[in-house]
Amino acid sequence: MSNIILGRKITDHRKGKGLSIREFAKEIDLSASLLSQIERGLSNPSLNTLRLIADGLGVPLYTLFVDDIDHESLILRKSERKKIYRESDHHVVFDLLSPEYMKSSVEILWAILNPHSETTSGHREHNKEEFAILMKGQGIVVIEDKEYVLNEGDTVRLLPRMKHKFRNRTDEPVEILYILASSTL
Repeated sequence: MSNIILGRKITDHRKGKGLSIREFAKEIDLSASLLSQIERGLSNPSLNTLRLIADGLGVPLYTLFVDDIDHESLILRKSERKKIYRESDHHVVFDLLSPEYMKSSVEILWAILNPHSETTSGHREHNKEEFAILMKGQGIVVIEDKEYVLNEGDTVRLLPRMKHKFRNRTDEPVEILYILASSTL
């Protein structure tokens, strides 16, 4: 990202708060001259200076570096979905539903769990908070070795590092919608 784009982002946030350069500079204990140079892209601010500015603006530091989003990249067509196979595609296939999933703190997956199978032979455990919604059929969620029956429309919340898996003991496929979010726990 160029200093000019960074400067524009700072200017937009500052103006959004209704502050002049002088007012904002005084508020964050920075010289108005330096702040003006940063906003015009003429200065290469230190990380500490950028933290000071972000704190003063009341925004997370990373927001100053986020590029504008191409709206087309926010759409994922069904024909473009990536499939994720775990252990054996015979048991479960996941469709990744999240556009730009590598740039997001949220992942959405659609799983089809075949009859008489489970999502994994062991237990899954990860650092994300997970919500699973049973969309079709009847399934079983195993949490820390205890089984719970889920019917269509039932939802389960799985906390980070909680051991879990899903089972299908029926003769019909089970469809599950998963939403995984980076956790702050």
